[in-house]
Amino acid sequence: MRILIIEDEAPASRRLKKLLSELEPAAEIEGSLESIEASVDWLRKNPPPDIIFMDIQLSDGLSFEIFNNVNVDSPVVFTTAYDEYAIQAFRVNSIDYLLKPIDTSSLSASIEKYKKIRNVYSVQYRANEIADLLKSISPSHPVYKSRFLIKSGSSMLVIPASEIAFFYVDNKITYIVCRNGKRHLTGHSLDELEELLNPQYFFRANRRFIIHIDIIESVSPIFGGKLKLRLLQKTDEEIVISRERASAFREWLDQ
Repeated sequence: MRILIIEDEAPASRRLKKLLSELEPAAEIEGSLESIEASVDWLRKNPPPDIIFMDIQLSDGLSFEIFNNVNVDSPVVFTTAYDEYAIQAFRVNSIDYLLKPIDTSSLSASIEKYKKIRNVYSVQYRANEIADLLKSISPSHPVYKSRFLIKSGSSMLVIPASEIAFFYVDNKITYIVCRNGKRHLTGHSLDELEELLNPQYFFRANRRFIIHIDIIESVSPIFGGKLKLRLLQKTDEEIVISRERASAFREWLDQ
């Protein structure tokens, strides 16, 4: 059995490999990929594996983007933290899943299901069917970016969204500022980040700043119906909410 793992969390990937080696000692792990980009590249260059174990939320977005960019001709078992409502949708569509944290019995059941599909039906899960399924789930269960993969010298840093104080733009370059004061570059624009981030925690203050709700120390009304923010994490300039955005900001802050 040739297996491909698509999982951006190293501990989860290691655990899955360990369990697979115990249940299927003869199985070969063809690859362990962490992003949409790497997965698309691998699937374009290599023969289809027998089965793919795929996390739904990867470091650079939702995994259905893989199916939009390359044909996936292998059965897919999703690993997910979705609640029971979403899981029922997977069942109805005959796509198996593993609920994190993965245990031996559920993994064994998924493998047995794959073997039955392989032997009896020779099923190929088409890309458009899987993509449509994931898109149908996403609107009622939005998945927002929970971490950022940032290049730092010759290595990569993983920054949880919860540790970010704010994002800002300077000379058309977007920066992440963490609660510990460290600053990092990101390739995302503020417009893109506004779509990727959970609006319960992040707010687009103006054209230059997106801020985390927990970093706000105080709010002061100023002339023209505007609001001036004071943050726990200091900034080089004042952050002002426009009169047009002030009402939405108050509602967001009072949620």
